[in-house]
Amino acid sequence: MTKRARIRFFFIFTLLFAMLFSSEVLAAKTPPKTPPEVAKYQIPDYVLNIAKENTYPNPSQDLPQLQPSELTKELLQTADVKVENPDLILMLNETSINKPILAMGYKATIYLGKWPLNYESKETSPNWEYQKVNTNYYDNRGGNAPFKIHYVQEAQKIVRGGLTAKIPDSNHVKKMMLLKATEKTKLPLSFETIIGAGSKKDQVYNIPNKKLGYLDGYAPAINEKGTVTYGEVYLVLKGGKKSIVVKNVTSQGIGAWIPIQDHISFRFTAVEVPR
Repeated sequence: MTKRARIRFFFIFTLLFAMLFSSEVLAAKTPPKTPPEVAKYQIPDYVLNIAKENTYPNPSQDLPQLQPSELTKELLQTADVKVENPDLILMLNETSINKPILAMGYKATIYLGKWPLNYESKETSPNWEYQKVNTNYYDNRGGNAPFKIHYVQEAQKIVRGGLTAKIPDSNHVKKMMLLKATEKTKLPLSFETIIGAGSKKDQVYNIPNKKLGYLDGYAPAINEKGTVTYGEVYLVLKGGKKSIVVKNVTSQGIGAWIPIQDHISFRFTAVEVPR
């Protein structure tokens, strides 16, 4: 290798090493971006978790993902409509089918009823001030120094969500909507949450002298919108084969408000005139 070739090789090697090192440093310094869909459900700073301070212990609403049995999996694969209703899956899990001695010519059709089969989520949006639950107030117009207040729940408050319209088999639909909304938001959702009297937070808000201070508390909630699909479900047994047949399929739009459990959104205002 000539002297010029060695110099050229050394220069190229040094340049490649510098580029590699600079890209690694840049990657280490650049924090990963939060996907927009995830950032949409991130809890703002003014929304606080009161699970530990809540004087009313709300039950956990963690809904287990029901796993279909081998027979249920086999049956669901034969259906031409997606089946996600956990109550229908549970019923199929509890079903046992014994093979007849003479399978040839054997045929049976069993009507299982009209069911909400699945729910498809179209839009999931948070409302951090869904329902007002409390107000703490102090008149500091005669004071000579700022006055500190903090949140204290004056009375027990029950916050309920629900479907935005009447719909058949509403409990089944609510369960599917709750599962989808929880999966998307990763938030502790429940159609009912209770805030106990005397619940408090130590975070302090300063009311300037010569002003009145209001600390309003709101229960946040998720607004879930989508489409539920209904159908008449039949279990068909024919010649040793088994399948699910769905007839008269219909779809209907539906919405729901689902409160976020054990969270309160706070808004503090200091004014000169009582509101």
